[in-house]
Parts: sequence; C-alpha cells; structure tokens
Amino acid sequence: MATTEVPAARPGYENRLLAILFLAFGLVFFDRQALLFLAPYVTKDLGLTNTQLGAVSGVLALTWAVAGMVTGRLSDRLAVRKPILVAAVILFSVASAAAGLTTGFIGLLVARGLMGFAEGAVLPVSQSLMLDASQEHRRGLNMGLVQGSSAGLLGGIVAPLLVVWTAEQWGWRAALLLTILPGLLLTVWVIRSVRDIPKVPKENREPTPPLWSVLGKRNVLLCTLIACCYLTWFIVIITFAPTYLVTVKGFSPGTMSLVMTCFGIAWVIWGFVTPAISDRIGRRTTMIVFTAIAAVCPIAVVYVADPVWLGIIVVVTYTGLGCFTLFMATIPAETVPVTALATALGVVMGVGELAGGFLAPVIAGAAADAWGLTSALYISAGGAVLAMLLSFGLIETAPAVLRRRAG
Repeated sequence: MATTEVPAARPGYENRLLAILFLAFGLVFFDRQALLFLAPYVTKDLGLTNTQLGAVSGVLALTWAVAGMVTGRLSDRLAVRKPILVAAVILFSVASAAAGLTTGFIGLLVARGLMGFAEGAVLPVSQSLMLDASQEHRRGLNMGLVQGSSAGLLGGIVAPLLVVWTAEQWGWRAALLLTILPGLLLTVWVIRSVRDIPKVPKENREPTPPLWSVLGKRNVLLCTLIACCYLTWFIVIITFAPTYLVTVKGFSPGTMSLVMTCFGIAWVIWGFVTPAISDRIGRRTTMIVFTAIAAVCPIAVVYVADPVWLGIIVVVTYTGLGCFTLFMATIPAETVPVTALATALGVVMGVGELAGGFLAPVIAGAAADAWGLTSALYISAGGAVLAMLLSFGLIETAPAVLRRRAG
C-alpha cells in the first residue's frame, strides 16, 4: 500500500510545540540536576553515606534508561505519543515533590527511581513529536533547542541558582517542590495544544520493525556506542569537576559555582548552535569536529589555573552537549522508518544511560579513589575521544548535504 504523507505542520504550531517541549525537557533536567546541587544539605539531614548518595544518583540513570527503551517501543507500536508525554510530565512532577517529603535513604531511592522512569519517557516521545512538526531546514535546530538548550538553561543555569537559594531560605525539601506547579500547568498546556498526528497516518503505517533490525542499522548501532562514550564524558565531568575545583585546585565554593555556571552557559549556546550548523555542513562532520573540541574541556579543568580563563575556555570547549541531539535524536530519526523512530531514540538513550550514566561514574569514582581525582577527568576526556573516532563511521543523513552531493 502506498504511503500517504500528512501535510507539514504550520510554522505557528511548530513554534508553539517547540516552546512546550523546550519547557518539558528543561523541567526534566532541572529535576535531575537539583539533587546534585542539594547533596550537601541532603546528606547532612538524612545522614547519607557517599555510597548511598551514589546509589540515589545511579538509580535515576538506571530507571531513565529502562523507561527510554520501553516507552519508545510502546510509542511506536501503539502509534501514540501525547498520552505518554502527559503521563510522564505528571509523574515526574509528583515524584520530585515526593523526594522532598522522604525521611530516609530508602524513600529517597524509591522517589528518584520513579522520577527517572517518568523522565526517561520524555525525550524519545518529545523528539518524535518535534520531528513530525519541523520543517526540514529547521529540523536540527528545533531538536537541538528541545534537548540541548532547554536542559542547559533550566538544568545548568537556573537550577543551581534557584534550588540552592531556596534551600538556604526554606530548606532542601522546599527546593524539591519547585517543579510540581509548573509541571501540572505544563500538563494542561500539553493536553490543550499538542497534536498527536504523525507524518504517516495510522491506517497507512507499515508494521513496526523488530528491535534487531533497528539495531542492525549502521548509524543506530554507532549512535548507541557513541552515546555510551558521550554520557561518560558528560556525567563524569559534571560529577567530579566541582569537587576537583575545590579540593585539588583550591577554588572557593563561590568561585567554583561561577565556573560551573559557565558549563550551563555553554550548554545553552552549543545546545542549538551545534545542531543548526549540522543542518548546513552535515551531521558527520559536525560530530567529528565538535567532539574533538569537547575532549579539550576536561583537560582544561585540570591544567588551567586561572578561574577566569578556565570559565572562558569552558564556554568555548563544552561543545559536546550540542552533539547529544545529533546522535540521540537527529541521526537515528533520519536513518530509520517513522514506525521505528521512538524505538531507535529510546534504545540509543537507554543503552547510553546504562553505560555512561550508571556505570561510568562508578568506574571513575573508583579510579579517583585509587589514583586521584585527575584520573576521573582523564576518563571523561577519553570518552569524548572514543566518541569522535566512532563518528568517522557515521553515514551522512543531513538532507541539504545529501542534495548537494546528488546535485
């Protein structure tokens, strides 16, 4: 049966959906990062050990990974995304608030695990919706704004400032209640405004391909391996850089927080600039160049002594967060059929979270205990180098570049 394409969404809806999904994934990373900034308050109040704190962080990455793979596959098989997004936003808002009401380690572990399961569903569903509504020339830019700049703005800049200030004023529990009202208001906006209309009508859709055939695509397999390496780069540097700056380099907590804010600024900038550049010069070239630059960032943390220069270099070299959109969403989306889109996105994100989000910090922490914190930052740089080498094997998918080559 011939496939009938649904006409492209109007620019007005495209921009409105972009705003909704920008806020949705931004709130996800606000919640995910909040506990990192509140760790000194939480560990003191609940009497947590470092091992227990690591378990609380790890369980979120674990359930995030499982949710990404399960809900992505479910979304493709049922050909629905809006109900999954609504349920996910409600659940992660409530779970974040529940974490603020816990009185011990087990309660916090359960709350963060539930939150990770809800938040892991947001990305593959959001990027599937955004892809359907995006004009071709804005595809990389839109997906970069949804995944990169939103997380950088709300999770990298707003979160450390707002949650720490709230904790100082009213305690860490109040800080974990911050997103429940915005989350519920966002749910109403999703229900009223989001259209669950895929490019291929449900009655004309081909069957969802089996998982093994999705992973058999060269780009999907490579993007999955790149995700493992890139999550190692990201999670390790964001976890150990604050402690390294204070305990090894001797920065004051205030100076350290300013340097870490530069990570958030770079996250916002490169989160949309990198994918937008890839629309014009190609996904493969962008991945290679910007990943090579990203490998410099953890090395700069080790060797640049002046905090001002370090902040400047971080803004210039923390380019990898823009590449996340490419290997986690755009390249897989341009590789697989629409009936396997959320499946591919969920697998790439899920496996990457398991390896880079769950296992890498444990390995880096053990290395830091054995050989010092500098070794953890070298592991971060090594993750970016491996991601760059894997990027050479990618098959180009950017439509504009393919047309130029064909022309």
